[in-house]
Amino acid sequence: MKHVFLFALLLFVFSAACPTSQAQTPVPYVTDGGAGPCSAEFTVTGSDGKPVFAALINVHIAYGFGGFHKLDMGVYTDQQGKGKFIGIPAKAKNAPLEFHATKGPMSGMAAVDPAAECQARHDIILTNPKQK
Repeated sequence: MKHVFLFALLLFVFSAACPTSQAQTPVPYVTDGGAGPCSAEFTVTGSDGKPVFAALINVHIAYGFGGFHKLDMGVYTDQQGKGKFIGIPAKAKNAPLEFHATKGPMSGMAAVDPAAECQARHDIILTNPKQK
């Protein structure tokens, strides 16, 4: 009887620790700068139009009086090629902001001016550099 109880307990713990793939919901890849009300969401694709997983998107933001405050942010894309930045200041000294995406030798860029487009959504297409 004691062994049956232990087996049932272990089975319960194991099933709780290992959820099925149907129960899992996708978690968006988001980074929060905590510096303002704006956001920028990107979908990164290859030149073939397919989403790129684990592409790195970076941005450098100078804001505040004289651009005294600096913010460097980066996020990796999820399985659907999506990455999102929240907490972006509405006014940036170096606007439009340049969001650079890279994965291996491929790269791409999108520009966003948070003063004109506070809740931005853009696509970034990664291409290989021209070979000489």
